[in-house]
Amino acid sequence: MSTHQHPEFEHLRSKSLESLNLTVEEYRHRKTGAQHIHLASSNNENVFLVALRTVPTDSTGVAHILEHTALCGSKRYPVRDPFFMMTRRSLNTFMNAFTSSDWTAYPFASQNRKDFNNLLDVYLDAVFFANLDPLDFAQEGHRLEFAEANNPDSELTYKGVVFNEMKGAMSSVPSQLWQKLASHLFPSSTYHYNSGGEPEHIPDLSYADLQAFYKHHYHPSNAVFMTYGDISAAEHQAKFHEQALAQFEALDNTIAVKPEKRLHAPIRVEDAYPLDLDESDSASKDNKTHVVMGWLLGQVTDLEAALEAHLLASVLFDNSASPLTMALEQTDLGQAPSPLCGLDDSQFEMSFVCGLEGCASDSTQAVEQMILDTLTAVANDGVPTEQIESSLHQLELAQREVGGDGFPYGLQLIMTALTAATHRGDTVAQLDLESALARVRKTVAEPDFIQRRVREWLLDNTHRVTLTLRPDAQMSARAKAAEQAKLAAMKATLSDAESEAIVKQASALEARQTLQEDDSILPQVTLADIPAEMHYTPGSHENIAGYPLRSYGAGTNGLLYQQVVIKLPQLSEQELQLLPIYALALTEVGLGDLDYLAVQTLQAQRVGSLTAKAAIRSTGNNPHELDGYLVLSAKALAKNAELTTELIHRTLHQARFDELDRLRELVAQSRARREQGVPGSGHVLAMTAASAGMTPGAKISHDLGGLGGLTELKVLDDSLADSAGREALSSALQAMHEKIKPAPRQFLLVGEDEQLPHYRQLLENYWPLASQTSFAPLQVPHKPQQVKEAWLTNTQVNFCAKAYPTVGADHADAPALTVLAGVLRNAYLHRAIRERGGAYGGGASQDNNNGVFRFYSYRDPRLSETLDDFDSALSWLEEQPIDPSEIEQSILGVVSSIDKPASPAGEAKQTFQAELFGRTRELREQFRQRILQVTGDDIKRVAQAYLQPDKASTAVISSAGNKEALADAGFSIKTL
Repeated sequence: MSTHQHPEFEHLRSKSLESLNLTVEEYRHRKTGAQHIHLASSNNENVFLVALRTVPTDSTGVAHILEHTALCGSKRYPVRDPFFMMTRRSLNTFMNAFTSSDWTAYPFASQNRKDFNNLLDVYLDAVFFANLDPLDFAQEGHRLEFAEANNPDSELTYKGVVFNEMKGAMSSVPSQLWQKLASHLFPSSTYHYNSGGEPEHIPDLSYADLQAFYKHHYHPSNAVFMTYGDISAAEHQAKFHEQALAQFEALDNTIAVKPEKRLHAPIRVEDAYPLDLDESDSASKDNKTHVVMGWLLGQVTDLEAALEAHLLASVLFDNSASPLTMALEQTDLGQAPSPLCGLDDSQFEMSFVCGLEGCASDSTQAVEQMILDTLTAVANDGVPTEQIESSLHQLELAQREVGGDGFPYGLQLIMTALTAATHRGDTVAQLDLESALARVRKTVAEPDFIQRRVREWLLDNTHRVTLTLRPDAQMSARAKAAEQAKLAAMKATLSDAESEAIVKQASALEARQTLQEDDSILPQVTLADIPAEMHYTPGSHENIAGYPLRSYGAGTNGLLYQQVVIKLPQLSEQELQLLPIYALALTEVGLGDLDYLAVQTLQAQRVGSLTAKAAIRSTGNNPHELDGYLVLSAKALAKNAELTTELIHRTLHQARFDELDRLRELVAQSRARREQGVPGSGHVLAMTAASAGMTPGAKISHDLGGLGGLTELKVLDDSLADSAGREALSSALQAMHEKIKPAPRQFLLVGEDEQLPHYRQLLENYWPLASQTSFAPLQVPHKPQQVKEAWLTNTQVNFCAKAYPTVGADHADAPALTVLAGVLRNAYLHRAIRERGGAYGGGASQDNNNGVFRFYSYRDPRLSETLDDFDSALSWLEEQPIDPSEIEQSILGVVSSIDKPASPAGEAKQTFQAELFGRTRELREQFRQRILQVTGDDIKRVAQAYLQPDKASTAVISSAGNKEALADAGFSIKTL
């Protein structure tokens, strides 16, 4: 095919990939050797990413801190914070930066051509011409500062955004588990180190080290440019060359990850993680140990070996009937399979991990032997052919699915190819999974394929590490004491001049943070660039055998999405609390005469996923009135449409809740995952807790999916230790099922237009009209109340939230409250909480579903000071005039989030979900138009009307070390 490239670029090859509806084009910049990989598509959501190979040789977090600091001002844009300024001067659909273990990437996406080019200008200058101001390094990375900034007699402290971010990140036990395992799996390569930075080592990084790392790594010869969408490669290349590449010469050295030196014999290692326990909890410490086994496999650039490794991991782990997952779930040696289980292919050499969490401290040998025995049985006996076919089916479905519901679809494809690109592999082959699958199908047809791979890659592989990570109740205190002692020792040796330098740096940084800079040098879009109307995905309104049906024709690339949506009946308080467990269990238990293992196998053969989820929301006009549904969802290849429809029908009508051990496994696994999720989503959980007393929906969010739900889940899990508890749960779930099964229902279909008539006929065949029975819909009584709660857990940082009752989405004041949140975040909270306070993030949001306005902070070193900042933001708003540009920027952000595209199927499902809860196209368009009309007077009026101090509720997540101070401040103390 013909291609057009900029004359400074050499075209290497192109290949059309029909299954992805795009053409992959590869180019090289003639002068510098920079790679450009363009995914040419008709999609107008254009995506850009530039990645640099970054290979740290220590755990100071140099690559991570550089990622932050590079975005703090550049040659063409010498303002202090162009990245965050552009997030609010843009209609971007994605904008971020990532630090991985061996690359750093700067991606963005936009549907607006002017906006795309604006962002490209800023990103190119930030990456290749960063200013790297020492004060930005001090703010974003780390610095020494006195507790009272101007008082050298006060305590010396560490501050810095990345320093606090990594304290939060490394509070996660799975993060600690992976980092400890990687340090032994990779004894000599860059993966031995924590690229994000270990808080203990981050202060060792000097400004000179940062500059040297930038000079060595941030060069076009070490860069990979990747683009997706309907802008041509030549147009991109003109910008790349003229704004960056023309100013560089080629580098002589090549930055690459070297293969790891292989272990000649397996090793066992033991380490610890901090677990703060009350005296009453000390008995539970012995069942908090993690035992994992890790194997180092081959290079990720060997595509067929990588695909075979994915297939092997799928066969061993895909579902509860898979050999390793079955062994891990059914054993009494631990609580649940380790969150690390599976194949990691994000690095130059792949790793395979298997293990358990919730083990006794002396169980290592037994866990190791159980895993090896399971693998030996597979090596000797193989697995049924159907399991291999099911895994191939899952790979095919993953290849066909058009994503875009999280990351933009183009960015998902770019990220898929990025590992191959950064390791100089074959990016075309990485994306052309359909061809690779055809080759692998031939390989796996050999009768002993799985047995040989298990022996070669696992049983006979001597590069194996068994890690035991045990809890240590004193570890946090020791680490804190060590940090304080180090700081005290440093302070004791400071000269007067050094102390004065620390004071001066703090003063200079504060002056820089408060400086009102001229942001007019940055490009921007305006309200005039906003499309007149939001995109809308229309669907049919019809009936099938008396049931309401909505169907949507969409470009799903041969996939079917089907939902049965069941109105929730009135439930008792206990049943409502069990609703998440019921939804989880519904698709994880046996059906009729099939046990749950047979059902898991059946699902893997027929569908890509089958899940159930409760959806309970207000209807928009009154946040105190709720509507609730159970949504049973499946996605499958079109060829499996009838098998999918039959399976959904059977799931609802034949689910059995009498497999008591299975129920216990599911509850234990749910508890483990919920507990692990606290450090990563602490700000959301804190906001949910602060909002819980305000509306019924907010209370349900807290009681089911929030910290209240986690507390009840732990009680339930503990109650299942004896058979009476398991019998009681079984009876309760069965009773709920009998209530839900006959409730009114409706259907959703999403698929290719030509397939929809067939899908409709299948619904008619399998769902004849049920007899009508009396029905009482779900109602949730609620008495508003204020809360002031502190939730204590294992964390090195805090999460703060304050909430105020407001109004629902259809109220005339909802748009002004929504814009207000953006104004407060952009104009006050970002500077106060992130830049000055050192938190990783902070802001405000209007929850139009529950009628609540929330302030929040994320991975925050402070508590009371942040809560004071929330109040100060309102004082600032009352006392200061609002700059019209701040209002415009907030409106741009709100409209960008409203207009953000999803996948074709995702947009159909979003439209259906909105209209299910009364959010018609007209109401959503009305809300959007009202957003565009918000004024400064509107913002001040709603703030004064709703954000009143006597109506606020507060919740924080913190550590046990702050318990006394929080109690003294009047917080109700709750322990997770």
